Amino acid sequence: MIKTGISAVFALLFCVVSGFAQNNNGEVVDKIVAKVDNNIILKSEVENTYNDYLARSNYRTTIDKCQILESLVIQKVLVAKAEIDSVTVADEQVQANLDRRMQYFISQVGSADKIEEYYGKTIKQFKDELQEQVKEQMVAQQMQDNITADIKVTPAEVRSFFKSIPRDSLPLFDTEVEVAQIVKLPEISKEEKNKTRDLLNNLRSRIVAGEDFGKLARQYSQDPGSAQFGGEIGFFQRGQLAPEYEATALRLKPGEIASPVESEFGFHLIQLIERRGNEFNTRHILIKPTPTDADLKVAEHYLDSLRQDILDEKITFEKAAKEYSEDKATAATGGFFSDESDNNLKISTKALDFNIFLTVDTMKVGSITKPLEFTTKDGKKAARILFYKDRIKAHQANLKQDYQKIYMATLNEKKTDAINEWFKTAKNDVFIQIDEEYDKCKILED
Repeated sequence: MIKTGISAVFALLFCVVSGFAQNNNGEVVDKIVAKVDNNIILKSEVENTYNDYLARSNYRTTIDKCQILESLVIQKVLVAKAEIDSVTVADEQVQANLDRRMQYFISQVGSADKIEEYYGKTIKQFKDELQEQVKEQMVAQQMQDNITADIKVTPAEVRSFFKSIPRDSLPLFDTEVEVAQIVKLPEISKEEKNKTRDLLNNLRSRIVAGEDFGKLARQYSQDPGSAQFGGEIGFFQRGQLAPEYEATALRLKPGEIASPVESEFGFHLIQLIERRGNEFNTRHILIKPTPTDADLKVAEHYLDSLRQDILDEKITFEKAAKEYSEDKATAATGGFFSDESDNNLKISTKALDFNIFLTVDTMKVGSITKPLEFTTKDGKKAARILFYKDRIKAHQANLKQDYQKIYMATLNEKKTDAINEWFKTAKNDVFIQIDEEYDKCKILED
């Protein structure tokens, strides 16, 4: 049995674009390299996952293709056993996961239009292609979580794990920083809100007069996730959407269009398409009112006063962020940006938002910026102050500076061992066939 970081590999298994293994002439040479019950693994999956790992890995040591194939086989066994053990993931959870991934992808690329133009596929086509893959990953992860739920590590185990790593194999970590923010969204003026309502009321009148809702949604809606589908967002259950949106939608009859309603996301023009029990399908046109320069100045003045209270030690930056910051993701950590892989508040300068990096690069450690205007990931104008708490120079891993990272590595290895032990028994409960090309991997041997 090959020992591999299953948890780490699982994080690499979501690829937005699937490809094929190719020979030197560019001809497709894809084939089935493994079967687990009714599930198959293609050579292209092994190649793509391996290449993706190499592209992402910051460590000196790497895993090989045998380990990649083993991780894929274990995932398929997890899924097969989940079916036997009745472990499921709700379709709503899968859809929400897909939406989050796609929204992140859109935010990184810049717009849904750029993605569609580059790949020649609509966002809906992407989601349709990825739905089963994402569901499989979520089911496998649920099984893995069930198997490893009670696993913990002690400080002694962390130290022992670190000492077991050969000195010349210790990873090198890039320069890291601790940076926090307090965000203030400007209060939109009554005048701007009325302009937005008037625009949506005008669109409503045009639709009632015979114009196509979908066409106007594609033209005007500022919701990138639904605009390309004519504003349709699909079926949701009660409690899954913004309360104001949901309450309005559930008062409508199929085909009826409500007057504009405000939520935390902006103003919506909502039409109910269909209702099935507790589920309902709607489409909407979202318009986000734009704050004026005066609105932004008010937000900046608020942050300037809060900054002075922090400098005067009336309140700590962390406490102020938790109580007053309007960015939910960072407010929970006292305003600090964190590494998503291990929730570490020390983040690589390479992973830091480029605009934040440029600002921090001009700051002294311990300083707090004056209020800065910026645009949030969902396109809203806002203001923030940044706190540059600490800087850790590039270095070789050590327990003092990198305890959290080493702790997570120790925990992941212990979970990997548990999954490997589980696999020794579970593989006998399902049909597994490995292509002879990978006989050398000895995946089915104990």
